Amino acid sequence: MEGGCTNLTDVTRSTQLLKINGYCMAKTMDSDDGPIKSRWNVHGYDWEVHLYPAGLSGRRVSSPSLALKLIFVGEARTGSVRASLCCRLVDPRGKLKPFEEKIEAGTFKRPQDCSSAVLVMPMEYLEKSGYLKDDSLTVECTLTVPKEIPDVVTRSNDEVDVPSPGLHHDLGELLQSETGADVTFVVSGESFAAHKAILAARSPVLMAEFFGKMKEKTCRRVEVKDMEAPAFEAMLHFIYTDTAPELDEPLETKVVMAQHLLAAADRYGLDRLKLMCEDRLFRGITVDTAATTLALAEQHSCSLLKDKCLEFIVSTPAILDAVMVTEEYTQLEETCPSVLRELLKSIHVTQSYQSNGGMFSVKFIFSNFEVITSFGSPAFIDPAALGNDTFNGPVRTPAAEEHTGETAEGSTPPDDGLLSSLELDREYAWGGSLFCV
Repeated sequence: MEGGCTNLTDVTRSTQLLKINGYCMAKTMDSDDGPIKSRWNVHGYDWEVHLYPAGLSGRRVSSPSLALKLIFVGEARTGSVRASLCCRLVDPRGKLKPFEEKIEAGTFKRPQDCSSAVLVMPMEYLEKSGYLKDDSLTVECTLTVPKEIPDVVTRSNDEVDVPSPGLHHDLGELLQSETGADVTFVVSGESFAAHKAILAARSPVLMAEFFGKMKEKTCRRVEVKDMEAPAFEAMLHFIYTDTAPELDEPLETKVVMAQHLLAAADRYGLDRLKLMCEDRLFRGITVDTAATTLALAEQHSCSLLKDKCLEFIVSTPAILDAVMVTEEYTQLEETCPSVLRELLKSIHVTQSYQSNGGMFSVKFIFSNFEVITSFGSPAFIDPAALGNDTFNGPVRTPAAEEHTGETAEGSTPPDDGLLSSLELDREYAWGGSLFCV
């Protein structure tokens, strides 16, 4: 009879000491101010441990407790993943035995799923205990994630069980541990240790910097300007693991990070990350983000994203009007004036002139409707008429008395072309927006 042992379960476990210096200051931050966050990578998944020094608000307890939560920031490979967070207070001096372990486990399916709170110790006892020393305390946290065990089958002795690839997981842990790091990046005052060979293998720009004739070849400290530290950290994580969990955050946070990451990816030649950011921005265009995203698409040669932004902005008069009054649109005018011409080209205008009475007609064609009117000078399109597909003028509103720009009889109207405040000089108020035609 052959003997042997088959593992029916297996786990990956990681333990870290989370130290809080300046406890008295930290406890003034309630849960509404946000937790203290620690990023982990265990078994190829990204996690965050959120620590609440003042306890969680909204809990009906007589005394709040030092609390921690486990947050899933990755994507489950097989529908869902289970994990547990075990926490206990420890004395770094070794004079006190570790306090009783508290543990919470959960099943995580989507980014931002979280566990129940691990309540380590009530605040009133904690502040009297020996674990709080010199306004400092240390919490030992252990994150355990079960491994995916394949179905148990009977194998002959000549079969080999080959595990699934884990390179991204190993490199992620290498980045986190900083073992063997030979370069430090300084970004907005924060330092990030990394490995030149790995960076160069992934980025042609960094290959040239570290192994070409550029000055950084022998440099162990590189200062990165014009980039936010969180965006650089997310880019480093992608270089090592080929994943970008920050792009799976809630919509508003995801769009802002995608905008920063797009610029970083283009700067360092990370084509896949650039396309991932473009995809997230493509699906997150709103009135508030359209102008900024359009500017980024123009600056970093993202033609599909640029076309999508233009299509969205001119899709309706209401959206066009809303975008044009945003601060981001004003910045777009200042930083990318060339893209305004393409924006205006998305609104096709044709004009015909009639000498009798100085009348001429203008047809406004948007992406999904058109408006045709004939009017004299000065004449204003009534916003109430925008509900119709076609209407004829001239149409006057009280606003007409407040503007000038008459067309003298017998004069030549502007050439067929753009709705451009830079080139044309006759003003008409339409849909609440002031255009020059």
